[in-house]
Amino acid sequence: MPDVTVVVIVYNDAERLPRAVRSVLGQSLRNLEVIIADDCSSDSTPEVARQLQAADPRVRYVRLERNSGGCSAPRNAGIDAARSPLLMFLDSDDELPKHACKSLLLTAERTRADFVTGEVTRIFEETGATRLWYPDHFDDVRLVEGLREAPEYFLDHLSTNKLYQADFIARHGLRFPEGIHYEDQLFSAKAFTLARAFAVVPWPVYTWRLTAAPANLSISSSRHKIQNLVDRIAVARMVDEFLEQSGNADLRPAKDEKFLRHDLRLYLGDLPFRDRAWYERFTELMTPYLAEISAEAVRALPREQRICLYLLRTGRLDEAIECARSLDRPSLAPRHVTREGSRTFWGSTAPDTDGADELNISEWRLDEQPFQTAPIRHEIDRVTPAGPVLLLSLRTYDPARLLTASGEVTAELWLAAAGEPLKLPFQYAPDTNGAADVHTAEIAIDLRRVPMKAKGFKGHRHPVVALDRLGTTRTDLLLAPRDLPPLRARLPLHGPLAGHTVRVACEGRGAGRLQFAWERSGALGCVERLAPSLKPVRGRVQRLQRRATGPRAKALVYHELMKLPVDRDLVLFEAQEGRGYADSPRYIYEELVRRGLPLRAVWSYSGDPSSFPDDVRLVRRGSWEYVRTLARAHYWVDSHGLPSIYGKRPETRYLQTWHGQAIKYMGFDMPELRFGSPERQQKHRDMISRWDVLISPSQEFERTFVRANEFTGELLTCGLPRNDALVRWNEPEQRDRAAAARARLQIPDGSPMLLYAPTFRDGERGTGNSIRVDLTELAERCGGDWRIVVRPHYYERFTVPRELGHVVRDGRPFADINDLLLASDALLTDYSSVMFDYANLGRPILLFTDDYEQYRDSSRGTYYDLPDIAPGPMLATTEELADALRDLDQVRAEWADRYARFQTMFNSHETGRASKTVVGLFFEGDNR
Repeated sequence: MPDVTVVVIVYNDAERLPRAVRSVLGQSLRNLEVIIADDCSSDSTPEVARQLQAADPRVRYVRLERNSGGCSAPRNAGIDAARSPLLMFLDSDDELPKHACKSLLLTAERTRADFVTGEVTRIFEETGATRLWYPDHFDDVRLVEGLREAPEYFLDHLSTNKLYQADFIARHGLRFPEGIHYEDQLFSAKAFTLARAFAVVPWPVYTWRLTAAPANLSISSSRHKIQNLVDRIAVARMVDEFLEQSGNADLRPAKDEKFLRHDLRLYLGDLPFRDRAWYERFTELMTPYLAEISAEAVRALPREQRICLYLLRTGRLDEAIECARSLDRPSLAPRHVTREGSRTFWGSTAPDTDGADELNISEWRLDEQPFQTAPIRHEIDRVTPAGPVLLLSLRTYDPARLLTASGEVTAELWLAAAGEPLKLPFQYAPDTNGAADVHTAEIAIDLRRVPMKAKGFKGHRHPVVALDRLGTTRTDLLLAPRDLPPLRARLPLHGPLAGHTVRVACEGRGAGRLQFAWERSGALGCVERLAPSLKPVRGRVQRLQRRATGPRAKALVYHELMKLPVDRDLVLFEAQEGRGYADSPRYIYEELVRRGLPLRAVWSYSGDPSSFPDDVRLVRRGSWEYVRTLARAHYWVDSHGLPSIYGKRPETRYLQTWHGQAIKYMGFDMPELRFGSPERQQKHRDMISRWDVLISPSQEFERTFVRANEFTGELLTCGLPRNDALVRWNEPEQRDRAAAARARLQIPDGSPMLLYAPTFRDGERGTGNSIRVDLTELAERCGGDWRIVVRPHYYERFTVPRELGHVVRDGRPFADINDLLLASDALLTDYSSVMFDYANLGRPILLFTDDYEQYRDSSRGTYYDLPDIAPGPMLATTEELADALRDLDQVRAEWADRYARFQTMFNSHETGRASKTVVGLFFEGDNR
């Protein structure tokens, strides 16, 4: 008997079916069976399925006698045919990650849960971007004893990311409802409600591929079809009926909240891009069901979605469409607000009594928002073409009054194609109709001036409006009219091969940005137009192009360039893998400049280059110029690790500054490297062996990091150059720097500043899960006094919630975290190495460690038990954190001795003169 049965449903999908089946047959769990459940396909699917069955005895093929038009009938057929005690479902256009079945099986055996649910990776095939499915619900391994313990799992309504006990399905007679779409939602709602216990795992167990091709749109992506809406509402009613009849009516508010947050939210995002007939039919179908939604579920929604819901219910469709464009976009303002005393309302007129609560946005505190994150709205009224020049009529809605606040604001429109953006300054004028907080401008874009590479560009770009105040620049999206007729402009050849045709239109999704679609003309354009008829040739050409410009090709060219003489005056600087002008390389460079050494410095960058001084020469990381610079430079100075494919010639000297001390295991102490293949271990040794000199901040660093990486080169035991500014924080230069940072963040005079700088969690990059403090609660408890600056790890994402902008600031625009460290009065972190740097300031360090056991026992492991070395209190609740902030003097007194030991242990080499020492020993002491 197989351990697991995977039911793969298919209909007319012969091309993608083999990929799905292979993802099951290639599982690390070998003892399984695949049931291909065919919904009576009319293409070559039956032939392909039989070939798969003949090739592997673990595959069985079941074909329905007639097409059912949905997913339920084939899944039910798979349930009936399954032989194993555990069951999964897979769609033919998706895949299973390699260890999905085994990891779910082991969890099911350990927990004896009725089913196990896991994370889903969504792949957007048009762009290759990936996202996780409700990552907040999959942040830990847990066993949930019934849905009432965690009713938020109504949101996890997929049937495909779960491994079910077959006897659980049989015992409760679980079947997929036939004749209707969104069958998953009823099946999953029943499973969650009826389960004695279900287990949750945080790793991806299903790969969901989403295509934008109209011919291949999935059912869930076909929301333009009214029947799609009809089925979604019908299934919601079926769930309501089940909850009532099964004695679980008390779960209805949680289910309603799921409907509002997921199902309705999807359609609200579509509102700006549908026609009038669709709007009217949508409101006709949706409004009666919304009237049945519990008030408790509505109150749990974000304010802007509640506003949109209210506008729909009251028939204010045009305003609902306007509101829908700002959902989940806190920097996008409403067009108009109405102020009445201390209250602020959404819209241009004061609401009646019924709407006063729903339209009240006083909690957004628009008049207290900082320049960096306050909401604003830029809309194009019209686009007037004049050959290659486009005249944009811009209207900016500014209810937070950013443009009229103290401090001059300059404005530019930025438009990029294949290079740096074209930046067009413009001036605002008051609205001609006299509307309050509305500004207008006319901007002429000459498309011929947009920077372009020799081979031209094909793709989409979206202009932004850039506002600058006192050196702080923010960029905001530019909305297009929903009914903007597409415009075309033809541009002449700018080289021997490529001219362009540019199509300007509304993006048609998301917020509805103004979109420029560039297509090549000329010789390259002819080749691209012929490409569909030369698909096999095109594929080979693309593969050759990738080979000719990819990493291997660059590595070969690099090897040849190393035959040229080394440029003994050339220094390549790189910090944080090119993310900005920061870390120790910055301070070493500035010391070089102060001394006037006859060296030519080049900095690499990988993203926004705006943090670099204007007089710094830049090369894009990974470019051909970057390869040439690496090959010729006599000195490399880096804080993370230059690409491993580039070996180092003997004449080049590599200074590795590293970017912090270690709490987590590093190098060969990491299990994945310690137990890795000999090839992987050798690759790591080769990378480390390039380092000629390594900077050490402490003996602990030498005991952990240096040993773990088997580094045997020269150690400069002088402290980190980036910490010089922290050791010498009381000097005028650093005090001015702190004051400038506070002014840029708009921290009021007299308000203490808390820097919240958590690190990322392994396996959860980009999820936002490292922001574990309840910022809303903290603002309520301490917002009257403190301002909170959030600076997550650059692997993480974060957006200041709309209602917290008066207290919370976004610290990510600061390329160098030292600006924030100097400006702050206390540090809140968790397991980040920033605590070691901050101790040089002698200011309080608070540790929010509610997941300490999980972090400590993770697959990587840690060098220290944090309670043994902590320089400040380890806090597990926001209430504890607020109490500590209220009495920092007491915290200082209680932790003074521990803090001093921490400084001695981890900052023993810090003197405030590291930059001078490094330049003297590495550069001036080098016999070039």
